[in-house]
Amino acid sequence: MNQFAEKLINWQRQHGRHNLPWQTSDPYRVWLSEIMLQQTQVATVLEYYPKFINRFPDVQSLAEAEQDAVLQLWAGLGYYSRARNLHKAAQQIVYEFGGQFPQQRIELERLCGVGRSTAAAIAAFAFRQPETILDGNVKRVLCRIFALDGDTSDKKFEAQLWQLAESLLPKNQNDMPVYTQGLMDLGATVCKRSKPDCTHCPMVSDCLAWAQNRVAELPRKKSAVPIKHIAFYWLILRRDDGAIWLQKRPQKGIWAGLYCVPCLENLQEIESFGLDDWQEYAVLTHRLTHRLLEITPLLATHFFRQPEDLGSGVWVQPQNWHEYGLPKPLAQFLPQIVL
Repeated sequence: MNQFAEKLINWQRQHGRHNLPWQTSDPYRVWLSEIMLQQTQVATVLEYYPKFINRFPDVQSLAEAEQDAVLQLWAGLGYYSRARNLHKAAQQIVYEFGGQFPQQRIELERLCGVGRSTAAAIAAFAFRQPETILDGNVKRVLCRIFALDGDTSDKKFEAQLWQLAESLLPKNQNDMPVYTQGLMDLGATVCKRSKPDCTHCPMVSDCLAWAQNRVAELPRKKSAVPIKHIAFYWLILRRDDGAIWLQKRPQKGIWAGLYCVPCLENLQEIESFGLDDWQEYAVLTHRLTHRLLEITPLLATHFFRQPEDLGSGVWVQPQNWHEYGLPKPLAQFLPQIVL
């Protein structure tokens, strides 16, 4: 075992995280957690993961579920393509792999929504395969310890990091779960993006960035992506009994596959609904990765045309809103208009 792996394994056993609910060799639970943890904080996943496991305890139940049921449980977790890919991948496992998770990284990469690093994590945790992960946290750890200066999004530089990460793997395959968890823990709890806790890092004596006083400099920060502002209206149609009209969003675009009130680009589109009047609420803002949504809610209770005439949808009573996968900002706003 090389020194890097040995130090990391010893540190993880003493100081790492050991009580996360997905720390198991069950490939289904490992896979589910890895998908949920993509660009999402552990604290947030800890809220969603138990509910998901309770509803879909195995890959068979997930594969047999309706997409709406999956999206309903995912609502609020964001990056909804993950949920759609999760559902598709479950069906792949059941129908293409006979209900058994493939054990090799290359085979795992065939699953929808599973890239090289996620496949490596599943292979390492569930099957003790000698595969390395390389997520954002690991890239940061490697760039600092080995003082590697480059753009982590550059394919050539990333290939260099993959090669380095593979060279550091422990020789004993049985150590793969604790080693992989150690990489995750080190990046998440010690070698953090800001305010890293270098004095408690097991690698501080070997860290070139620390020796060269370049910890804050490495890895190089990416150029900020311009934020695109998107303005639109929510048309909230409410019947006398309190039910609101929901439509299923297209499978592509913002909130794909979720249920939402009609989203209009301009007020001229309201004419098709034959509204007598409406109540306008203050603009809501909701930040997506590189987009800022500016939403103006419009509440209408009197309309000459029924929305059923304008397209498919469903009237939903307030007590049943939780049964539908709603965009987070809509779920937060709707209680304001309950009769």
